Amino acid sequence: MGLTVRLQKKVNGFALDIGWEIGNEMAVLFGSSGAGKTMTLHLIAGLARPDRGSVCLDDTVYYDSSTGTDLTPQERPFGYVFQNLALFPHMTVVKNILYGGAAIPEYERLDRAHEMVHAFKLAGLEDRYPHEISGGQKQRVAFARALIRQPRMLLLDEPFSALDRPLRMEMRRFLREVRDKFNVPVIMVTHDLEEASAAADKIIVYEHGRIAQTGTPDEVRNNPATGYVSRLVTLDFGAAINYN
Repeated sequence: MGLTVRLQKKVNGFALDIGWEIGNEMAVLFGSSGAGKTMTLHLIAGLARPDRGSVCLDDTVYYDSSTGTDLTPQERPFGYVFQNLALFPHMTVVKNILYGGAAIPEYERLDRAHEMVHAFKLAGLEDRYPHEISGGQKQRVAFARALIRQPRMLLLDEPFSALDRPLRMEMRRFLREVRDKFNVPVIMVTHDLEEASAAADKIIVYEHGRIAQTGTPDEVRNNPATGYVSRLVTLDFGAAINYN
């Protein structure tokens, strides 16, 4: 049981053709920029439509080109944290969180929002606007908004890329706390090897829209399957891009 994806998509000369499965774990989609990682998240969440393939979580099919099944993003049980966090600047902290629960009945949504405020240590900041809180607090608001509707899986698109190193390390610890507290599987996109190794139970390495390797952090680091993967895991990131 878990998430199974088989996806094909062509856009502006780029062709994505991937397939993988994950269980109740934290999986990292790892690779250089432009390899298809974020596109994969968009296709899973229903923010874009594959040319063909399927998205199945446990016993439920959310997309299947062969049967015409294509549920809307609102009908899919995925919480999403965008790279730029996508907080609404004209909304307060609590209203940003409430926005994520738009499909929940209002009486329940308010209770759920207050639960999120306390769970993510945002008490006292409810009426502040995004420009009035710190980078780490903005991250917490984005996670609270993604989790208010109790999704069955959390999708993270390089959520810590704009943070400085000390705050990135703090947020990695925070991510582990979220994973444990909410018991939700996570898929995270990154091109940072340290982040991938620290966060992942499983790493799925992308190369030119294909899967180059899948394994634990130790397996990928110690037994790279291709020259490209070897370049990535030796931290010679510039060489990896040139190799592409």
